[in-house]
Amino acid sequence: MTENAQQQPSAPDSELPTQYAPADVEGPLYERWVERGYFEADAKSEKPPYTIVIPPPNVTGSLHLGHAFQHTLMDALTRRKRMQGFEALWLPGMDHAGIATQNVVERELGKEGKSRQDLGREAFVERVWQWKDEYGGKILGQMRRLGDGVDWTRERFTMDEGLSQAVQTIFKRLYDDELIYRAERIINWCPRCLTAISDIEVEYQDDDGELVSMKYGEGDGTIVVATTRAETMLGDTAVAVHPDDERYKHLVGRHIKLPLTDRTIPVVADTHVDPEFGTGAVKVTPAHDPNDFAIGQRHDLEALTVMDERGVITVHGPFEGLDRFEARSAIVAALRADGRIVAEKRPYVHSVGHCSRCKTTIEPRLSMQWWVKVAPLAKAAGDAVRDGRVKIHPQEMEKRYFDWVDNLHDWCISRQLWWGHRIPVWYGPEGEVVCVGPDEEPPTGEGWTQDSDVLDTWFSSGLWPFSTLGWPEQTPDLKKFYPTDVLLTGHDIIFFWVARMMMFGLYAMDGEVPFRTIALTGLVRDQFGKKMSKSSGTAVDPLDWMNAYGSDAVRFTLARGANPGTDVPIGEDWVQASRNFANKIWNATRFALMNGATIEGDLPPAEQLSATDRWILSRLNKTVSQVDALYDDFQFAKLSDALYHFAWDEVFDWYVELSKTTFLAGGEPAKVSGRVLGEVLDVTLKLLHPIVPFVTETLWTTLTGGESIVIADWPKDSGFRDEAAEKEIGTLQQVITEVRRFRADQGLQPGQRVPARLTLTGTALAPHEAAIRQLLRLQPEGDAFAATATLPVGGATVALDLSGTIDVAAERKRLAKDLAAAEKEKAQATAKLGNEAFLAKAPDNVVDKIRGRLSKADEDIERIKAQLDGLPQQ
Repeated sequence: MTENAQQQPSAPDSELPTQYAPADVEGPLYERWVERGYFEADAKSEKPPYTIVIPPPNVTGSLHLGHAFQHTLMDALTRRKRMQGFEALWLPGMDHAGIATQNVVERELGKEGKSRQDLGREAFVERVWQWKDEYGGKILGQMRRLGDGVDWTRERFTMDEGLSQAVQTIFKRLYDDELIYRAERIINWCPRCLTAISDIEVEYQDDDGELVSMKYGEGDGTIVVATTRAETMLGDTAVAVHPDDERYKHLVGRHIKLPLTDRTIPVVADTHVDPEFGTGAVKVTPAHDPNDFAIGQRHDLEALTVMDERGVITVHGPFEGLDRFEARSAIVAALRADGRIVAEKRPYVHSVGHCSRCKTTIEPRLSMQWWVKVAPLAKAAGDAVRDGRVKIHPQEMEKRYFDWVDNLHDWCISRQLWWGHRIPVWYGPEGEVVCVGPDEEPPTGEGWTQDSDVLDTWFSSGLWPFSTLGWPEQTPDLKKFYPTDVLLTGHDIIFFWVARMMMFGLYAMDGEVPFRTIALTGLVRDQFGKKMSKSSGTAVDPLDWMNAYGSDAVRFTLARGANPGTDVPIGEDWVQASRNFANKIWNATRFALMNGATIEGDLPPAEQLSATDRWILSRLNKTVSQVDALYDDFQFAKLSDALYHFAWDEVFDWYVELSKTTFLAGGEPAKVSGRVLGEVLDVTLKLLHPIVPFVTETLWTTLTGGESIVIADWPKDSGFRDEAAEKEIGTLQQVITEVRRFRADQGLQPGQRVPARLTLTGTALAPHEAAIRQLLRLQPEGDAFAATATLPVGGATVALDLSGTIDVAAERKRLAKDLAAAEKEKAQATAKLGNEAFLAKAPDNVVDKIRGRLSKADEDIERIKAQLDGLPQQ
């Protein structure tokens, strides 16, 4: 931060353009913030730290609405904390995205007629680095467009030198602690990417397949099994039944003939089998199904791999060389010809896993891989939440977290790629295995080779909260900013990234948690609540909306939909409404500046303030308190809505409108109201700033002459309350609202002036007569005044002369219809609330809603009867 960041404000400049043009403001403002170092955190500062590390987007990625959504919320949190006096660090960076990045570069090579094998490993990796330097990180520029207040001086990349050292360090420690091992297990295999992939990289969708029931064995040794993957029967090494299934007890322990082969396989009894599902018998292919692998382990069955890494059949015979899907049809045809097919269901819709990168159908495959033994790590991750060291918000998400970490299987961390952190293990000519740490030299000599696999991307990103701060070195950043305060991310990756960071953080940092709060958001959906997709035409590029409506409008729209853990529907109409809100803030501030709004000097004492001034200051302080409480509870939607209604309704509509007569009259009351209005705008703009930073910066610096709202102090609730003023102005609002509604019902134009007699004596509204007449367009009654409508409201009476402007008979007929509807609503609500059976079964929120309907009906009936009484008799 610059040395003059806290300089005293200069005289405000009251000149603002007549219209707000975000495109002219946002880019230059952001660069000014960065140049002045406002977002840079100081590890030597004595301020309390506040840290968020950004969930690292893929180096191949570009900003989508999900990014914009979460970045808006993280930016709001850090901007507010910075204004509150914290040493706020929001640390940016990117993930090397192993599979995605390798795929991108391989496609580029393909255009040249080359493959990575043509280049060789070293040259290919160099080519990926070149691509990363030239094309990667596009999203970083888009983050600037959104207004991300990150510390760019601390930007990290999961393949940079420091993070590579962190990866090698923790691998070595885990290996030495026997928490990393190598073993053959079933993994998710992509025959296109030619690598194992994690569960999160598998997308499940309903495919049209076929369910084939086929007969194994002969005579009394016949047994029927069903499968959607007939090609895997070539690798069957058993048929399993439940040990208590009487139908098959005579077969358990016997061997039966496996069709299309010269092998026999045993029938085994295993409790995994559900006797109520299908025929109660299942084929067991240990090398091609995770459940079958487990059965095979329990019964010491052979695991036969029947296809290669590309999904091509390798079993000697008529199907050798066929692709797995070609083999499926050929095998079913051969079984059918052999009289082995008992039933065929086609199409058979079932859930099938696909590679999220290339959409290829995943093949479960037995493979030698590296694994993390997660049991002790997962227990520590669960304990940290159970004992309160880490809070999950919203709390109901804890169950999902525990369901995952309490049942976590060992984690496959090796990938058959060239781009990524290469596994630091060397194999010797005599079968030696040596794991090498970052400060150790690898073994040399003839016959020594390094493991060819790289680590799962989630392995390096699991270190993110502490590796980005300099671990394994004990850096000033690590000491100051770890543990981080909040991890804000989507609820969909709680099982993957969140759990991995918890496990690694607790392990590497001697039991210190990686973050104190996990704030889980929902996912952004289209305006109908459906998943956005390019194929359906519902995907939105947030940059298009930013260009059309401004970044503030997009940010405010996203924040206003951010209920904890709940998906966020968003449509362009909502962004337009947020743009209108930004324009409202702009125009109201222009009005205030032109009418003497100022922040100079202290506020006058309460006894010198009008009821209107005391009302808005009371409401302002309540709003400050409310917004703080909602921030602390991560209730972004509610705090955004509270700010919207306070700013638009109470400040810009009611207070500004009620103060116009004071400003027009001039003199000392106008100066007082100008000071109050300046105070209200100052605080309101600060409250809005974390969510809509650009427009608030422009308006605040113009209003105050201060250097930047980014480094301004966050507002505090002064404790000022005036319930009497709030009640008085509430009554005034009621009068104006009711009369406006009556005027609209009569078809009067908003600007049409009507003679009126106001009876305000003995009420708190007497001092507001001028404002009432101004806002309601009511002119003095005059000598020929004839009250044709009388409205008793708020203890006052407003008599209107609507001669020639109202059809009394038609108005009575309309009001009678409205009265009948209100009375019917009251009767229905009363009947429900009087039904004991209904009250016993209905949820509390439903009952409360009906009580609200009853209260509203009573108010409507009273209002309509008063309007009828106010109409002249015919």
